[in-house]
Amino acid sequence: MTGRIIQGDACVAEGAAWLAARDPRFERALGLVTPLPLRLRSDGFAALVSAICGQQVSVASANAIFGRLDTAGMTDPQNVLKSSEDDLRALGLSRPKARYVHALAQAQLDYAALRAMPSDQVISTLVAVPGIGIWTAEIYAMFSLGRADVFAPGDLALQEGARQLFDLPARPTDKALRVMAEDWSPWRSVAARLLWAYYAHMKSREGIR
Repeated sequence: MTGRIIQGDACVAEGAAWLAARDPRFERALGLVTPLPLRLRSDGFAALVSAICGQQVSVASANAIFGRLDTAGMTDPQNVLKSSEDDLRALGLSRPKARYVHALAQAQLDYAALRAMPSDQVISTLVAVPGIGIWTAEIYAMFSLGRADVFAPGDLALQEGARQLFDLPARPTDKALRVMAEDWSPWRSVAARLLWAYYAHMKSREGIR
């Protein structure tokens, strides 16, 4: 069972209303950040290549590298398999990331089948590929597959957003935030959208130092 699939803004609004009714702190946050962004994107090989490009670099750098790969046809796994890692590095990928993109192409994932898998099976399938960690797999399930009940507790912005919204003494660990998020099921991915938005709102209030 895939569970609820987020297909549009109405689904996000439904989840947000459910969270607000469950916890007044979510209700207060929603008063500051609504409407929440949809954030849906396409699925498939290119989506995961984009995620690999984004690991540990700025958004601008990731977009530039992905743009070069896309222009060169390297968002098609068959083209990647015909190319060397040095070819990929020439387009801006680091050596490890070139290896990850090659490994992803070699994995020959059945992306259509992923759409029908339970979320935990999607994540376990993806993390078996070198270079795809649990955060990347969870983000893919949330935004490329539209899963409504997936969360990414290893995300630092989510941890900090939760610390601020729930007035915690310190930023929660991945494990602690995963436990907290169980209370937000079946709308954990909407809770993630809310916490990201709340974190961005609070960060903008702090100003530039």
